[in-house]
Amino acid sequence: MSPPALLSTDGLHDAYVLAVFATVYLGMILGGLPKLHLDRTGVALLGAIAIVGAEVMTPEAAARAIHLPTILLLFSFMVISAQMRLGGFYGAVTRRIAALPLGPVGLMGVVIAVAAALSAVFSNDIVCLAVAPVLAEACLRRRLDPVPFLLGLACASNIGSAATLIGNPQNMLIGEVLKMPFAGYALQAIGPVVAGLLALWALLAGSMRRTPPVAEPDAAQLAAVVAEGPPFDRWQTAKGLAVALVLVGVFLFTDWPRDVAALAGAGVLLLSQRFHSSKVMGLIDWELLILFMGLFVVNHALEQTGLTRQAVAWLGAQGVDLADPATLFVAILGLSNLVSNVPAVMVLMPLAQGEHVGVTLALVSTMAGNLLIVGSIANLIVVDAAARCGITIDWRRHARTGVPVTLVTLAVVAGWLALG
Repeated sequence: MSPPALLSTDGLHDAYVLAVFATVYLGMILGGLPKLHLDRTGVALLGAIAIVGAEVMTPEAAARAIHLPTILLLFSFMVISAQMRLGGFYGAVTRRIAALPLGPVGLMGVVIAVAAALSAVFSNDIVCLAVAPVLAEACLRRRLDPVPFLLGLACASNIGSAATLIGNPQNMLIGEVLKMPFAGYALQAIGPVVAGLLALWALLAGSMRRTPPVAEPDAAQLAAVVAEGPPFDRWQTAKGLAVALVLVGVFLFTDWPRDVAALAGAGVLLLSQRFHSSKVMGLIDWELLILFMGLFVVNHALEQTGLTRQAVAWLGAQGVDLADPATLFVAILGLSNLVSNVPAVMVLMPLAQGEHVGVTLALVSTMAGNLLIVGSIANLIVVDAAARCGITIDWRRHARTGVPVTLVTLAVVAGWLALG
């Protein structure tokens, strides 16, 4: 398939595309545009509309700019995760963990391990969305401060999602665009992921030993945080787990395209006598899919102007070479915490060259997401869930955990990549 062609490449159109690109990524940084009721998704969509509306790209060219395999893979796993949510799986697992006869440090270890394992298969954002309110309620009932556990959930889901090419949206994008082997990546990623999870547990365990128990919650407080969710359905959960495990096996041991296999799995789950398809579709993160599509159009428009190639050449002349692993490491770390990891990966992936690019982008962009609240969607989901339960996690409280966790895990990744 030929790349999308610009209808005009004169200086005026180049300047226009650059202005649209800059505006869209300003929106990524700010979370929207000043004085307009637009979030990141709205900004990305408006940017794509500006490209097509000004006839910089035809609608057909814009459609070709969207990497369909990535969109299909992301959509398919949203369907699988929706099946697990409707089956009450995440709530049941969280309550089972909370009932374990363990002390706070041991319980934290189990929360981290389970959140990481689930995120590697079912996507970190979905795991945080379903688990956070149930975990907060369980902690209060056990007179445990819920904040360390919620931060542990967010950090562990980010770290664990780096273990596979289906654990988070940016890894799906990297794996599909760069045609990375599923098993090969997992073998390269498992070491730093496990080491990062152990470091996370050690850091949180050390801080928890100095935290006194919280007061016994009263009925009003519990009523405010009680986590409502669908009841556990063994059959529906088993269906979702079976499809997910079969797909992981397909990814590991066959050459069947991941997007096609995942789409077939999603289709199997939609054939249900229990859940109406509208319920499943209602749990799809359509905004994230639109964000991806809008960014694909805007980024491809800029790429076709040749301005990105000129920028890379200029940086190379200044001694900044994105083909160098260390330079790429720093670039993805900084950009991920400036515009969030998905837009950062979209910008840097076409510019960097070399065998190390895929693994470096996947590991660093994911681990960097723990640094600040805005570093990943999973962090924002946990903070919002905590706020709905009357639990405050501001950026300072998050940073006291997120900054050291990020520094340690990125040091582990840097050492692992250097040895590799």
